[in-house]
Amino acid sequence: MSKQDKKKLFEEFPPVSTAQWEEKIIQDLKGADYDKKLVWKTIDGLKVQPYYRSEHLEKLKHLSSLPGEAPYVRSNNEKINDWEVRQDFEESDPEKANKLALKAIEKGVGSVGLNTENTGSTEELKKLIENIDLSKTPVHFTHAKNYKVLLENLISIKADKNSKGSLNFDPLGYYLLYNKFYDSFDSNIEEAVNLIKTATNKTPGIQVINISGNNYNNAGASIIQELAFSLSQGNEYLASLTDKGLKIDEISPLLRFTISVGSEYFLEIAKLRAFRMLWSKITEQYKPSHEASMKTYIHGECSKWNKSIYDPYVNMLRTTTEAMSAAIGGIDSFNVTPFDETYKKPEYFSYRIARNQQIILKEEAYLKNIVDPAAGSYYVENLTDMIAEAAWNLFVKIEEQGGFIKNVENGFIYDEIEKICQKRDHDIASRKQKFVGTNVYPDSDEKVLDKLEPVAKVSDISKLKQYRGPQAFEAIRLAVENHDKKGFNIPKVFLFTYGNPAMRKARAGFASGFFGVAAYKVIDNSGFDNIEAGVNAAINANPEIIVFCSSDEEYAEMGKAAKIIKEKVPKTKVIVAGNPTDIIDKLKNDGVDDFIHVRTNLLETLSMYNEYFGIV
Repeated sequence: MSKQDKKKLFEEFPPVSTAQWEEKIIQDLKGADYDKKLVWKTIDGLKVQPYYRSEHLEKLKHLSSLPGEAPYVRSNNEKINDWEVRQDFEESDPEKANKLALKAIEKGVGSVGLNTENTGSTEELKKLIENIDLSKTPVHFTHAKNYKVLLENLISIKADKNSKGSLNFDPLGYYLLYNKFYDSFDSNIEEAVNLIKTATNKTPGIQVINISGNNYNNAGASIIQELAFSLSQGNEYLASLTDKGLKIDEISPLLRFTISVGSEYFLEIAKLRAFRMLWSKITEQYKPSHEASMKTYIHGECSKWNKSIYDPYVNMLRTTTEAMSAAIGGIDSFNVTPFDETYKKPEYFSYRIARNQQIILKEEAYLKNIVDPAAGSYYVENLTDMIAEAAWNLFVKIEEQGGFIKNVENGFIYDEIEKICQKRDHDIASRKQKFVGTNVYPDSDEKVLDKLEPVAKVSDISKLKQYRGPQAFEAIRLAVENHDKKGFNIPKVFLFTYGNPAMRKARAGFASGFFGVAAYKVIDNSGFDNIEAGVNAAINANPEIIVFCSSDEEYAEMGKAAKIIKEKVPKTKVIVAGNPTDIIDKLKNDGVDDFIHVRTNLLETLSMYNEYFGIV
């Protein structure tokens, strides 16, 4: 195409200003509220606009840096996005864990996380890391009873200056969970100093302090809270260790963050970019001699909060998008958790799927080849800025209130997370937040009770409650399944479909999904020609619940059906699918017990019916 042709082409499509876009949008809204219809509010209260343009980038300060440059918003790396594919194993038997690790390394993972709760001696530790070359495959040690002894044993066996990996030493994280330190704050900080000095001299490639930011995510905290509280926890370490005479240049290379990545795809990408920027801003205040000391090493793992027991293969979809968010966001290392770990001990198949999800993204989707692929995106860059600003404001508030430890002691951190959890729980109960296979689109025939195995959980005495969003609905479903297993009848729901074909089909589908969440037995119908036929069929089916499925206009005449049903089978619950506000009182007088619609609190309603039918 010639230059002249290009010029003509652009003349045919002149630029459209933001004012023109807004004018057209307002016109198309036809009087509807712009903010309510088009502006998305995150659970933190951030207002995300329906679109962004190049002009929205003009005031963003972080755009001036390149990959590998402070404030590292665009990644720690300059040329390649080669994150560490990691796989963690909770197996506590050293020999079994070693076999799992060697198999994973053989199949392509770049590092492993190993449970050291049963490796107190050098002999046990030898069994755990046998045939693993620490200079080629980083090993990350978790659950140790004494990390100082673990590092000493590791050095006595094989660890040297070429070894790579980490220790999960996090006394502040332990304090957050249990309101106590491993020993005491002072002794734990002394231990941290000792670990840093030992590692600096003998194993500089093994990071010895880990800030467990995943604890916040897995307790239901918001993205802003997760960042702010993790930053505050990290800053508490920096302040305490520099008070002991260490320099930021000594501390920074041996410190890492563990962050959970959830399903809010673009927000999670922006979260990681914002986190690096903010940590760089904090470390800068400690006057590092080298710019590299302002880098953040972030290990990520899939969020546990959003994983389900029912329809567990959906977890694979969740972990895939989470791994993709992490890779695009510039994660340093990542662990995809097995899809079935919510209800059983993972096996070969689920471990294989988990590691291959990451390997495919890295090697076949070529995400390793491009540093910061989200750079320049109007949307992601603005999300990065919004998240950074909100998280920084919360971080500053914590510091002004005395810092991390003080805000754990006074309950501020717990209270703030609880507020978000209440919002989340309400959104899940009302299906504003959806979990496919759990509170929407359930497979009512699925049985999981016999598949459940005890899984590792944070102790019940934890002050920071670790829980999963879907578990309240799962409890209802498990109660129904257990009721059935004991030989009791599962409630039958008869769909009384009548009148307007489109409305009765739509409302029958809604009612079927509504009670399918609890795995009640739904009896669907193609539609009845008259009310009498529907009443007879409903009574003959002997259901515990009858749901009227029709249009609001036709519900008025269905009131007589409710009267007949209540006269003949008074214990049967009669429910209307919909919210016909003008005739609700009349229908109640006719015998209708309840109304279900999109604003109904599904969790409360199903809990009420379970209790009514003696399902506990």
